[in-house]
Amino acid sequence: MKRLVLSMLLIFAVVFGVNAQEKKTTKVSGGTHAEITFTEMEHDYGEVQQGGNGICEFVYKNTGKAPLMLTNVRSSCGCTIPSWSKEPLMPGQTAKIKVKYNTNNVGPINKSITVESNATKAKTVLKIKGKVVKK
Repeated sequence: MKRLVLSMLLIFAVVFGVNAQEKKTTKVSGGTHAEITFTEMEHDYGEVQQGGNGICEFVYKNTGKAPLMLTNVRSSCGCTIPSWSKEPLMPGQTAKIKVKYNTNNVGPINKSITVESNATKAKTVLKIKGKVVKK
């Protein structure tokens, strides 16, 4: 009986001792992450004629201290097609995400483009808006 009680006490001491240990977190000091900064978060086409130019560009800069990689850029629907560089963007450099909207569809434009990267803020949502009018 004594062995059982001592064994239980030993188990509890080990379990609680391990849980009481301070958890170490690895923080990167000095801001050595990639950071993405866009010159604009929304593009307004205004009124565009049907079949007109539906291309716009979102300019971004790596304002961090590590190389920036865009891992995925996707639109909210198939009528909006983004294209971007798959190469790492070094700190201080700028690049563009080119967005092509299909202007054959008449009506309002209200779409989003989600940018995923290795930046501190992993997801950024860009917007395009406007209106496609008949010729």
